[in-house]
Amino acid sequence: MSESDRDESTERRAVVLDYLAHGHSTGGRRQYDRSPTGYALDVDDFGLYEVAFDEDERLTIGTRVVIEPPEARTVVEDAWPVEYDALSSGAHSELEYVIQDLIDENEERFVDFYNDAQPITLRLHQLNLLPGIGKKLRNAILEERKRKPFESFDELSERVSGLHDPDEILVERILEELRDDDLKYRTFVGREAESKN
Repeated sequence: MSESDRDESTERRAVVLDYLAHGHSTGGRRQYDRSPTGYALDVDDFGLYEVAFDEDERLTIGTRVVIEPPEARTVVEDAWPVEYDALSSGAHSELEYVIQDLIDENEERFVDFYNDAQPITLRLHQLNLLPGIGKKLRNAILEERKRKPFESFDELSERVSGLHDPDEILVERILEELRDDDLKYRTFVGREAESKN
């Protein structure tokens, strides 16, 4: 592995959800004194961040930025994790679309979730954590994947009767994991960060 490959694999990247060119309006300082700030979503583990941006840069929603390690940052001055409720209204409104885009870009990874999901306890399976997937649908997915692993969301929908929009089900689950701090089981949010530490 080359030096540049190694550096890129340890970088944490995020998608800008909201860019506030003049910082937060609640800062108490005059508008022209405020530094640009915003919110971003980690592309791997869906962690939420508040981000301080370089004053010389102008960013748009959807821009990819490096948030870690600090020495790899180009337009980001600082980044710190935040909860869902701390996001701006603009970031809230973009979140679902950005998650959908990330799932679409990484279809193989998320189809593999359907292929690889395992029981959590004797009575609960990872598939049952997904909105709208009960015992009957879970068993249909398990039966079909025994025959042959799924290769796409379209194939999942075609082969499993009653499973519509498997990608949108994942978007709903990720949003639920972001919104609800008290969830007992997390399948997507924070998982990549845990595996890297």
